[in-house]
Amino acid sequence: MALRINDTAPDFTADTSDGTVNFHEWVGDGWAVLFSHPKDFTPVCATELGYVASLNDEFARRNCKVIGLSVDKVEDHQRWAADIEEIGGTALNFPIIADDQLNVAKLYDMLPAEEEPSESRTAATNQTVRTVFLVGPDKKIKMNLTYPMSTGRNFDELLRVLDSCQLTAGHKVATPANWNKGDDVIILPAVDNEAAKELFPDGWETVKPYLRKVKDPSQ
Repeated sequence: MALRINDTAPDFTADTSDGTVNFHEWVGDGWAVLFSHPKDFTPVCATELGYVASLNDEFARRNCKVIGLSVDKVEDHQRWAADIEEIGGTALNFPIIADDQLNVAKLYDMLPAEEEPSESRTAATNQTVRTVFLVGPDKKIKMNLTYPMSTGRNFDELLRVLDSCQLTAGHKVATPANWNKGDDVIILPAVDNEAAKELFPDGWETVKPYLRKVKDPSQ
């Protein structure tokens, strides 16, 4: 069954480049990003892993861990790490799951259940293993995005989504198109004007009865 937003992220135990990980335990009480790759030693993925490594402080500031996944063995990941550091300029600083048996890829519906692991599998065979999952402290999926192999993922956008999810988890607001941290936000339609007066005593701008803009309450 396809995974949807607010589904529980499936738990698993797997070997990684940093040792054995139980996913839900590893997430703990923070946020997590799981992002997958169809094969080690592939060009687009190498640039992605390098860029994510450079964002380590940004994710840590948001209490968010990052874990990669590739359908190869631990020793392949460890050899690839040297290339990633050379390409991206930052040493790999997060674990990569060794999913050579395709267990996690199937668990997360990135590959059909009938797919069989084999040494002859190529990146093209695994091309659907290109999904980013954002998981909250409640272990629910907050966002997932799947990219084609030819398009590198936008991890600055992922940080933006993470900021939005963390803000809206703590306040009764939503974020508009192209929102960035600190921009005005939208009062949820479920909050009527009387309740909004309590939550936002400094007032708001009514654009339409269903569109009320207010300052970012986290600022």
